[in-house]
Amino acid sequence: MISSEEIKKNLNTNIIGSEIVYYPSVDSTNNIAKKMAEEGCQEGVIVIADHQTKGRGRRGKSWNSPYGKGIWASIVLRPLIPPVRSAAFTLTAAVSVCRALRQSTGLKINIKWPNDLRINYKKIGGILTELNAETYRLNHVVIGIGINIENEIFPDELGNIATSLRLESDGESRFNKVGILTSILNEFENDYKRFLAGGLEDILEEWRRYSDTLGEQVQVIDYKGSYTGKALDIDSDGALLIEKKDGTLTKVTSGEVSLRV
Repeated sequence: MISSEEIKKNLNTNIIGSEIVYYPSVDSTNNIAKKMAEEGCQEGVIVIADHQTKGRGRRGKSWNSPYGKGIWASIVLRPLIPPVRSAAFTLTAAVSVCRALRQSTGLKINIKWPNDLRINYKKIGGILTELNAETYRLNHVVIGIGINIENEIFPDELGNIATSLRLESDGESRFNKVGILTSILNEFENDYKRFLAGGLEDILEEWRRYSDTLGEQVQVIDYKGSYTGKALDIDSDGALLIEKKDGTLTKVTSGEVSLRV
């Protein structure tokens, strides 16, 4: 089980962790964090659970969150930025989590655009960013983080695409969840401050180094249909730049991107 006291003791932050709320089981840590944000909680609140009954990822997809097997956490932020800049939060969080996991485990974690954490092209974690905004004002952001740590089995539909730290190590290692989570939170606070201070380009450059998407032939599925092309780069807003087979360039801001073409 995750201990909020242990997390607080090991945090080296002054924003994230202003309050730590722990539940043995919830429907979704993002749901709890959003409710707290709407009720006026302070910036930096963290909601953590050992189990989610209705965990979810991007586009409403369910997220398998078995009891005690991973990190399921959400962070409330209140940045004073316009909503148009909010897309970069997902990429920033992905960089923080990727770096922290690499440092904590020694495993080569990569990022698949925009928010999947992967090992050997199998998903080990993800970031879910949800906003509450008006036209010119961002009220709050909730960053959800899910990391598979001790999972040994997955539902049939995930068996070929998901993995865990344990499965990607020697199969017998036991990882310190509190240590990994506090490392993620410490790294994310540093990157959050960097982002607010205008350091987004440095963060995006690090994202490029961790990416397993750039330079690859991909298939994009969006509301218009599907097409294939080469993932060239990301722009300053975090959009994925694709060169189609006919040589035209297109910008992807949403949809599914697959390397299995």
